[in-house]
Amino acid sequence: MIIVQTPLRISFFGGGTDFPSFFMEEGGCVLSSAIDKYIFVTVKERFDKKLRIGYTQTEMVDSIDQIQHELIREALRITGIYQGIEVTTMGDIPSEGSGLGSSSTVTVGALHALYAYSGEIVSAERLAKEACDIEIGKLKKPIGVQDQYIAAYGNLRFIEFCRDGQVKVEKLNIGEDFRRALNDCFLLFFTGVSRRADTILAEQKNNIKDRMSVLREIKQMAYEARKELENGNADAFGSLMHQAWESKKRLADQISNGNLNDIYDTARRAGAIGGKIAGAGGGGFILLYAPYEKHQAIRRALSGLQELPFRLEPDGTKTIFNYRRS
Repeated sequence: MIIVQTPLRISFFGGGTDFPSFFMEEGGCVLSSAIDKYIFVTVKERFDKKLRIGYTQTEMVDSIDQIQHELIREALRITGIYQGIEVTTMGDIPSEGSGLGSSSTVTVGALHALYAYSGEIVSAERLAKEACDIEIGKLKKPIGVQDQYIAAYGNLRFIEFCRDGQVKVEKLNIGEDFRRALNDCFLLFFTGVSRRADTILAEQKNNIKDRMSVLREIKQMAYEARKELENGNADAFGSLMHQAWESKKRLADQISNGNLNDIYDTARRAGAIGGKIAGAGGGGFILLYAPYEKHQAIRRALSGLQELPFRLEPDGTKTIFNYRRS
């Protein structure tokens, strides 16, 4: 039996510049962090040749082509496992529509677990690239390429997407004391709305040619945010979050709406400096940056929403249990 733990993520800056149709022309970048909320993938040998896939549903099939869970199906294909196995996924939060990168987390975690089951050790870079190949290449998802990398690598990272297709993943140069202080400035609330990201991302992708100037602004703010963090200027980072969110809303009509704007404005009046809807937008979780002394006032103002306490996560995907019969 193999159990792999793979982190969800918060994307702070640069979302939208990770679409190949943008970064292959302009270059892109994101500032993102894994968080201490996870998806667990368990892989276990079966006594027969059937395939059992367990998630919110249970599938028991005879061939890989019959598997409806497309991410698991393609992970099995790419790792060369076609029979006699059980794959189960479990998450710390309901995965669909959270805005925390759950689909890519599942894909990276499934690949990692299946390779471990086969006795193969693979790099974070390979896991991220193959997850991109599954989601974007094979399944034609209208998504960017940031979530796969942060799930694989973990930590607080600056990720650059080069015009030649190369992806550079860098760890930020900040001390542990500042990292802890920064973490104490974040709040994360569930907006009460789950949504499918595909329609929002498809609109955003289709708008890229008409939103190049906005995406350039978003890209530049990611570089500025990295600089502010490495210089120890946490509140300036929070202010840039507000500016970046105002820019991101211009990428697609469905990214925000009246209800989400009301939640964000209420939080700002209660003391939040900046924030954003996690992921594609439209619902899911809202991330807020505020001085620690303002947190109780914000919690009171948003008392109708469920808070999800979290910490920044240093590790990427990792095997936490590995028992293989000899």
